[in-house]
Amino acid sequence: MTTNVHPNAHAGFATGTTEYYDRVRPSYPANCLSYVRSQLPNSKSPLKIVEIGAGTGIFTRALLTHPEWATSIGTLRAIEPSNGMRDFWTKYVQDTRCTIVNGTFDNTGVEDGWADLIFIAQASRSILNQAFHWCLDYGKAFTEFDRILNTDGAAVFIWNLADREAAGWVAQVQHCVEARGNGSPRFRLDVLRQAFSTLEYTSLFHPREDKEWAHHGLATDETVTDRALSWSYIAMLPPDEKDKVAKSIKDILEQGDGKVWINKEQGTFQDPHTARAMISRKK
Repeated sequence: MTTNVHPNAHAGFATGTTEYYDRVRPSYPANCLSYVRSQLPNSKSPLKIVEIGAGTGIFTRALLTHPEWATSIGTLRAIEPSNGMRDFWTKYVQDTRCTIVNGTFDNTGVEDGWADLIFIAQASRSILNQAFHWCLDYGKAFTEFDRILNTDGAAVFIWNLADREAAGWVAQVQHCVEARGNGSPRFRLDVLRQAFSTLEYTSLFHPREDKEWAHHGLATDETVTDRALSWSYIAMLPPDEKDKVAKSIKDILEQGDGKVWINKEQGTFQDPHTARAMISRKK
């Protein structure tokens, strides 16, 4: 069951990098999750949630540990086509309300009208990239979302993106990695514009509601480099090419254009990101 997933995602995330990936990808800001919860009727609890492209469970765990969501979740059914990521998710998501199965955007295996909410979350570039920009047929995906959502249901897209406007080094690292993208889709090129303009979306869902938050975590040269090397199309490069990427990033970080130190002696600095939530309510 691997229909409509970009081949670069399959190749890059089939290389045994799941623990590496989980360790270096950023999580999601609490205020973003609070906002999404505030946009749902309070009567909608406990919620039946489908998380598509659950990956290693970075977003699942963020949801389960968030105070406003921890008590709102009735059942969470995670969908993920990567065997390795499902294995990792199963090991580290310890909650009896949650299960994970093989599936894709257009073939979730969820019953008609079961879900109150669909989550699709992407952690600074994630089979399904943790998510939606790996989808190859948005029309089929939205048709599937409409099928599994109940009458008042909604699909929520959450993106956690490196903020290349906040510091020169961020933009330079992003450019270094994306130059080796080999046709992989990129959020910054607005690949979602085509998704939200499809006939299936406009006929089945209301116009999306968008909100953004600037936030930053803590980074080191090592975590920035390791995160870049965890991107699917970098993970699939030959070792010598990966070494070149690592060397280029080392040079960028040594120059440190726009670095804001948290603790220079410990080598920690701000890791600027922008979180974006998009809520699409079913018609």
